[in-house]
This record gives sequence, structure tokens and C-alpha cells, in this order.
Amino acid sequence: MANKGKFKREISLLDLAFIGFGSMFGSGWLFAASHVSGIAGPAGIISWVIGGIAIFLLGLVYCELGASLPRAGGIVRYPAYSHGPILGYLLGFITLIAFSSLIAIEVEAARQYAAAWWPSLTKENSTLPTISGWLMQFGLLVIFFLLNYWSVKTFAKSNLIITIFKFFVPALTIIVLLMHLHGDNFSSAGFAPFGFSGVQAAISAGGVIFAYLGLTPIVSVASEVKNPQRTIPIALILSVISSLIVYVLLQVAFIGSIPTEMLSQGWAGISHEFSLPFKDISVLLGLGWMVYFIVSDAIISPSGTGNIYMSATPRVVYGWAQSGTLFKVFSKVDEKSGIPRPALWLTFVLSVFWTLPFPSWEALINVVSAALVLSYALAPITTAALRKRAPELNRPFWVKGMSIIGPLSFVIASLIVYWSGWKTLSWLLSSQVIMFVIYLCCKKWAPTSQVSFAQQIKSSLWLVFYYIAIMVVSYFGMFGEGKGYLTNSTDLIAVSIVSLISYYWAVHTALPIVDLDDEDEVESTDYLQVENTTISK
Repeated sequence: MANKGKFKREISLLDLAFIGFGSMFGSGWLFAASHVSGIAGPAGIISWVIGGIAIFLLGLVYCELGASLPRAGGIVRYPAYSHGPILGYLLGFITLIAFSSLIAIEVEAARQYAAAWWPSLTKENSTLPTISGWLMQFGLLVIFFLLNYWSVKTFAKSNLIITIFKFFVPALTIIVLLMHLHGDNFSSAGFAPFGFSGVQAAISAGGVIFAYLGLTPIVSVASEVKNPQRTIPIALILSVISSLIVYVLLQVAFIGSIPTEMLSQGWAGISHEFSLPFKDISVLLGLGWMVYFIVSDAIISPSGTGNIYMSATPRVVYGWAQSGTLFKVFSKVDEKSGIPRPALWLTFVLSVFWTLPFPSWEALINVVSAALVLSYALAPITTAALRKRAPELNRPFWVKGMSIIGPLSFVIASLIVYWSGWKTLSWLLSSQVIMFVIYLCCKKWAPTSQVSFAQQIKSSLWLVFYYIAIMVVSYFGMFGEGKGYLTNSTDLIAVSIVSLISYYWAVHTALPIVDLDDEDEVESTDYLQVENTTISK
């Protein structure tokens, strides 16, 4: 193998649960409440519930994959197992962009809130950083890098401390704001002033799905988890349920505590009135003491999430390299620390790069959300394909009703992607199609694999169809500068049909032979229950 070192199994159930909850609780809770309210009004509560259900269904699927195949960077490697190197290549590209830019988004959020105390960090009448603001962001990235450079245990323990504080402040915020609840706010201008389209748009553009997207860090560190077959499913489920409850309560508290007279002109301008929602509303209500807690947490929460993704992204890079479609140097693990340090260096450089031309938090969440959901969406397909092609694989966690949950979760994920809008999807999905064409043109440099090149193409054509079809529906749809020719019900039906065709096509054209021989090297294999064999149909 390319690895010179071994991953160390040092992450406990408590560590992993806090990684999951911590990654779901970053800048999302600090900004999303006002954006969701401005897009959907009080009905934004429904957006949080829909988003939570979607992530819960995908989380169940990841429970089966993570417990069966505890691999570093599993989000990239699972599709490569079921459908070949091309899918690993495409997913690795989009996931690396999403993860590394997400780290930058979190330090951007921390800086924006810190500017409440130090205005010199942000340009006047703008959300862009000054030179001192950028230096603060760079300093945070250096700290994340160092925490992850020495050992996974150092990272896990530092994250545990940060996440405890991250939970305390939102809980305090909910309790205090609920004491200032105005029941009339939930019917002001109607419960759903922008209709169901507002509820849909808030899921992507409002930051709902961005706030929830914290499952992959759990799967990314799977090779370093103690007793992964038991620990991963429990941590995933706990993270999703706890986040859903807290986010819904925060949205209720924010909507209910707004002074009713401020809603006389409707909900559309709320996100501008409360650009730093919980800090601004605390000032408005005269809760000066709570502002200190919120601004402190607003610096710590995004920083904690950025730290988690600084850990998760190198594992994705490692998984991408293990699939053979990225330079092998990134699959090396340091012998002493058990850290994939070349991949960590690449992550650090990319995260710094994204801060250079960095726009506002609001401008990037739509893109990152769509990219992350696209990477999540392949999990149900991979799970169903592996059940069909590798029935002998030991599955400590078995998802019941997969014949329904699989296609349903893929349809819901596709709808979330579609709600991102044509402006986002036109370049995001077209770039994936271009990357596919580049792979075909570079056939002679394709990774050595037991899977023939013809079989790789056959097993991946469904994804090209899916990308193009979703772009067509988005172009004629009504979100993100689409032409609006499809009505709100017609477009949902179209996305659902495209998704179901793609799902069953993908499962049917999965690889006839599943190669699981690239298991990670770990210090002890006592916890592994996966047989290191090639499983045939």
C-alpha cells in the first residue's frame, strides 16, 4: 500500500457524537433563522422539519454503509466500490471543493460576528473583510491546521470542549427568547406568506440544509473510531435528532421574539433588519448580557465546525487517492501521528485560497449546500447496489424498508438540489459533466482497476443523464433565475421522475464484481468485522 503509517482507533462514541453535532452546529444557527424567515415567514419552521427528515433518511443509509465499511473518506470510496473509479473521481472533486470551501465559510462567519466587537475586521457598509479581518481568518485556519496535525486524539478532545460550549449558548438563547414570545407573529401576513415555494426555497437558499450537513465528518473518520459497527450508527442518529430539535426551537424563538410592529411590512426585509439575527434581537430586547454570550459563541461555533472539516477533508482527499483517481502521495499516513498529512496540507492551502476572493456567507451557502447534497445523494444508490452485488458483506446495521427509504431519500435529496436554482446548478452540474468528459479523454491515464473502462462508463452513464436532466428541469423551473415555465407542482413531479429513473438505472448498472480489498491500515483490526475479500455477484 501507499500508506507508511496506520490510522489509530482513538475516537470514542462520545467523541464521534460531538463531532456530528458540532459539525451540524456551526454558522448555520447564527445566520439561518433570519434568512429562513425572510424567505418563508413563520412557515420556515416547516423548512427545518423537511430538511431534518431528509438528513435523517440519508443518515440511516450512511449508518449501514459506515458500519459495514468503516473507511477513511468513505463518502468518496463507497460509490467507487459500487460503480467504479469514475464515480469516485467525480464525487471526490465536488466533495473536496465543498468541504474545503466550507472551512472558509466558517471562519468568514466567525469574523463577521467578531466585527460586532471589533468593527475594523469588516469593511464599512459591507460584509467583506479588511486586511486585519482576513488575518484573523488566516490565524484561525492555522490553529485548525495545528490541532489536526499532531494527532486525531488532540482534535477529538479539543472538539469535545468546544461543542459543549456550542450547545450551552443556543440552549440559553432558546430559553430566554421564548420568554419574550409574541403569538401573533406566527400569523402576521399569514403563516406562509410566500406559499410552499417559499418553504422549498428556504431549505436551500435560506441555509437550512447547509446547517444540517454534518453527517460526512462522522463517516470520514470511520477508520479511527473505536468499535465502528456500533459507534457510527448511534452517533449519526443522535446528531441528526438533536440538531433537528434545537434548530426548530431556535426558529420558533426567533420568529416569536421579534417585536410585532416590525412585521407591519411583512417578512421580506427581516433578513436585512437582523443581519446577525440573535445578536441583533438581543440588543433590541435590551438583553445586553446575552449579547456577550452570543458573540462569544458566534466566534467559537463556526470555528469548531471549521476545525471538524479541517479534519474531515483530508480523509476525503485520502479516500479519493485510495480510489486511484488522485495522486497517490495524498494516500500516505504519517507513521507516528496516524494523520494523512499530505492531504491535510492540501486542505489547508485550499481553505486559505477560498478566503482570498471570499464573498459573504449568504452568497456561498447555496453553492456549498447543493454540492454537499449531491455528494450525500449517492449513498442510497450505493447501499442498494451493494445489497444486490455484495449480499455476503457483513452488515451490523441493517436499514429496514430500504426499498422505500432508498428511492425516497434520493428523490428528496434531488429536490433539495433543484431548489438551489438554475443560477447555481447551471455551472455546478455542468462542471461535473465536463469532468466526466475529461476523464474519458484521459483514458490512458485512468487508474488501474479490475473494472474495464467500458464497464466504468456503463456504470456511470446514469449520473451524466441525472446531471443533464436536473439542469434541464432547473432551466425551465422557477428557482434561481429559471424560466418559470414549469409550475410549482409540475417541476416537483419532473424532478421526482428524473430521480427515480436515475436511481433504478444506477442500481441495475452497478459493477458485477465489488472489490473491497483496499481496506485502511489501522493499529488494531479487533473492531473490524468486514472480510477483506472480493465479492462476486
